[in-house]
Amino acid sequence: MLSPAPPPLRFIEAQPWFAGVSVALQERLRSEVSTQHADKGSVMLPAGSAVQGWHAVLSGLVMLQSPASQGRASAFIGVPDGEWFGEGSAMKPEPRRYHVIALRPTTLLCLPLPLFATLRETSLGFNQFLVQHLNMRLGQAMTIIEAGRTQSPEHRVALYLSRLFWRSTRRLNLTQDELGQLVGLSRQTVNKVLRVLEGRGIVSLDFGRVAIVDDDALNAYLAATAAR
Repeated sequence: MLSPAPPPLRFIEAQPWFAGVSVALQERLRSEVSTQHADKGSVMLPAGSAVQGWHAVLSGLVMLQSPASQGRASAFIGVPDGEWFGEGSAMKPEPRRYHVIALRPTTLLCLPLPLFATLRETSLGFNQFLVQHLNMRLGQAMTIIEAGRTQSPEHRVALYLSRLFWRSTRRLNLTQDELGQLVGLSRQTVNKVLRVLEGRGIVSLDFGRVAIVDDDALNAYLAATAAR
């Protein structure tokens, strides 16, 4: 009986563009991807460091955060397990512009820059995947700008619970502390908003975790709080 492939290989082989590349390139992908593990609170990839490749979260959760500006840091986005990030950094010859911080014990996969460049040059499927991913990130960036402009904590929390940020699941493996770090609000404020959402039947809370139970109601709540 064959032993199961290690998680990094299973992950890379499951990518929708993997089967469409040459056998030689598949073998390079299997042999050259690497992993990095860190505990909760660790800066896994610091701002200003040289970019080594394109990254994915194999397990855990990371926050992409801008460096402190005038004594204040602002969170960009949370990236859960199974998702890629840093494609913009991988495409530009410049240092990383943001910190990548582990919000819980986390393992990252790195697809090295030379392989990333080869895939962009030779694989239509990879480029289609990359364009879709960049389009998603653009939508998230616009939403983050909107969230930063609003003074309503209700609207900010609801935005960060929307499908734009959590495509693959509506039962978020996310604590209120983690959500607070992503939104830039205290746990107490996040809890207050979540209790309101729970009372309206929009979310359910179970042992500190959040599940979205009514997306239509969440969208209506977003529209209502945006008008305030």
